[in-house]
Amino acid sequence: VQLQASGGGLVQPGDSLTLSCTASGFALGYSDIGWFRQAPGKEREGVMCISGGLMYYTDSVKGRFAISRDNAKNTMFLQMNSLRPEDTALYYCAVGSLPAHQCTEAAFHYWGQGTLVTVSS
Repeated sequence: VQLQASGGGLVQPGDSLTLSCTASGFALGYSDIGWFRQAPGKEREGVMCISGGLMYYTDSVKGRFAISRDNAKNTMFLQMNSLRPEDTALYYCAVGSLPAHQCTEAAFHYWGQGTLVTVSS
C-alpha cells in the first residue's frame, strides 16, 4: 500500500496549483480520502476530506480548494486556487480504511510522503 503525492512547488499569491496523489497496492474506490497540511512550526491540520460520503474542509480554504478523485487512474487531487502565503505548507494525502465522518489524522490510515507548496512573491 503506497500513496505518492506530487504537484507541489513555488507559486505566487493568487496562483493555482493542483496536487495529485496516486495510490498503488489498493483501489481508492470510495474510501475516505483527505488532504492535510503542516506549516512550519504548526501542527498538521485537515484541509479537505471526503469522509463517509460527506465533504469536510477547513474554513480558510472554502471556495478556493476542491478535492476530487479519478478511480480509473486511482488518483486523488487537490485543486488549489487563489493561493495565499498562509497556504504555504507540506501537503499530505491520506486514505482511510473505514468511513469515519471526520477530517482528522486519527481517521486516516495510509499516508503519502508530502509535497511542499510555497506561496510567495
